[in-house]
Amino acid sequence: MKIYNTFSDQKETLNLKEKIGIYVCGITPDAPTHLGHAFLFVTYDTLIRYLRFLGAKVTYVQNVTDIDDDILIRSKAAGLSWRAMGNIQTKNYLKNMDALNVIRPDIYPKATQNIGQMISIIEKLITKKLAYVKEGSVYFAVSKDKNFGKLSKYGYPAMLEIANERGNFPQDPNKNDPLDFVLWQAKKPGEPSWSSPWGEGRPGWHIECSTMSMHFLGSTVTIHGGGQDLIFPHHEAEIAQSENVTGKKFVKIWMHTAMVFCEDKKMSKSLGNMIFISDLLEKFSSDVIRIQLLSHHYRTAWNYDEKEFENAKETVEIFKNLARDQALSAKGQALASAQRGKRPDLNKLKAVLPDFFKALDDDFNSPAAISILEKVAKSKNSKTKSAVNLVAHQILGLRQI
Repeated sequence: MKIYNTFSDQKETLNLKEKIGIYVCGITPDAPTHLGHAFLFVTYDTLIRYLRFLGAKVTYVQNVTDIDDDILIRSKAAGLSWRAMGNIQTKNYLKNMDALNVIRPDIYPKATQNIGQMISIIEKLITKKLAYVKEGSVYFAVSKDKNFGKLSKYGYPAMLEIANERGNFPQDPNKNDPLDFVLWQAKKPGEPSWSSPWGEGRPGWHIECSTMSMHFLGSTVTIHGGGQDLIFPHHEAEIAQSENVTGKKFVKIWMHTAMVFCEDKKMSKSLGNMIFISDLLEKFSSDVIRIQLLSHHYRTAWNYDEKEFENAKETVEIFKNLARDQALSAKGQALASAQRGKRPDLNKLKAVLPDFFKALDDDFNSPAAISILEKVAKSKNSKTKSAVNLVAHQILGLRQI
């Protein structure tokens, strides 16, 4: 199987015989789950289902950024404590993911549960003179890392401009360089804080993910995922922190999903143009929503259009009708047994549905895979129809198949 690596700008082979550690940047629980979240997490859910179907041993870690500037701002506006806001929105997120038949991550850590490990990494960066302390805050010195920018391939002016658009505060008087980023932020009045060698404060966003990914998956992660908007500065900063501490390659494959737009604008909390999953679930089944999402290639940006859900409904109906037909046959009974946990014969399935597997092996081309299954479902070959039922259920994650 090959996956496009953002770092190398080319498709790279994933070794399925090795243990695969996957870390995906999770939610900041300060608002309800929207379609952009669903596209991201359904994509990785389906990828992990596929890898495990192929026999790979996968450990999936997805974090919760439960302390963050946005949470503090939004919880205050809502009249809630930051912890209450985080707990409420995390619970709602998991409820929505369960409704979409998204398998829970193997490890689901919160940033606030791993602050001790974050402090340890920051101390190592200070010892190596890659970070400095000023007025109780700690900053990563970007100029000390000659490889900074190797993921995004941006020059300094572009990096500064994009960082400023995404939360950087270049006017911070404690910074040596406007692009330096916070590893530890000194306590401000009214904010939560934790003890550290530099005084009371809280961790920066980037150090949270570096710490949790390495803590649970080791120095080198097989696949690190997230939205394309995280390439810079978040993932760039993660590389700088992690590799300068361990001296090892941090991530083998950087896998990024494209943005989801609404009215031709990126779907985001700041613009208020979000399509919430809870609203979609009142109109469409989880199967329909999953098919609609997977009908877009994970690296191609797309614009919300409700007509697509109607089209997905037709596709799901084709699969459901096929399942009904198969349920009346002996082969259908064998399928039901396989779905209860009996391991399918992978070689036989690949022989029956070669194009389906080829599509997913080629940079996880889910739209092509679905199109192939739909075509086979309309055929008269009962052998291939039985296979369609199996992969639609176990790989695409459809419930009613």
